[in-house]
Amino acid sequence: MDNNKDLSSAAPLKILYICTHNRCRSALSEAITNQLGKGLLLAKSAGSSPAGEIHPLTLKYLTQAGYTTDGLTSNSWADSDYMGDFVPDVVITVCDNAAGETCPLWLGNTPKLHWGLADPSKDTESTESDVQTVVDFAQTIKKIEARVERLKKIVLLPADKQAKAFEQLTN
Repeated sequence: MDNNKDLSSAAPLKILYICTHNRCRSALSEAITNQLGKGLLLAKSAGSSPAGEIHPLTLKYLTQAGYTTDGLTSNSWADSDYMGDFVPDVVITVCDNAAGETCPLWLGNTPKLHWGLADPSKDTESTESDVQTVVDFAQTIKKIEARVERLKKIVLLPADKQAKAFEQLTN
């Protein structure tokens, strides 16, 4: 007997990435997840105090890495127009500030994970030609890609094994 889920009938795992300003790490995670997830994963990103725009270097480095940035926006988790009927199966905080915030009540008992990604846009003096900025974005994108690949494998596990696998995903 095969314990894996049948891909033809499985609903995608819905993920909400949260970062306080929803300007860089959560947006990177959303774009990468939606493209690499190939129907297995569906992601949105939001923040408690969104900046109102995606950091320009986030858009630049996503595009350079081959990801689409169409429709990528900075949003509040309280924006019902943005969230619509999207109910996440898991919430992943990607910044330390967001990890310490109280998530909205509507998330209820949704499993929450913390990825703790360094902010590649942290240096306000960063420019497109700053070598360290290029390296920081490349490293963050690679970390997210690796974790998304692991998420795709978790989706295929039986439900009773997914919780443990989610816990190990932060490593």
